[in-house]
Amino acid sequence: MELQAKTMGPFHTDVKKMFGSTCYFVNGQMVTGVHEDSVFLRLSEADREEFKVKYKGAVAFAPIKGRPMKEYIIVPPEMYKDDIAFNPWIKRSMEYARSLPPKPPKAKKK
Repeated sequence: MELQAKTMGPFHTDVKKMFGSTCYFVNGQMVTGVHEDSVFLRLSEADREEFKVKYKGAVAFAPIKGRPMKEYIIVPPEMYKDDIAFNPWIKRSMEYARSLPPKPPKAKKK
């Protein structure tokens, strides 16, 4: 599964491979991506709680079983093709990541 670049809207993003799939970053902060057969979003605590209430099947993103990533949530598969439902959450994810301090680039290995 690959995310469509159009879902990033007007935001400039960097695309990197993580977890064996595509992930999107803004200012060095991961925003969203794909892991196995799932799409995940990075959201504020309030947005994560709202998302879990609104969408059945939304659970914490845990790329390693039993080790959830604090700010990330799995998007239920029925949202993947529903741009009206999905795009506002992509926007919230981008806005949240943009609100975080930029991460400096990692030094390249010699």
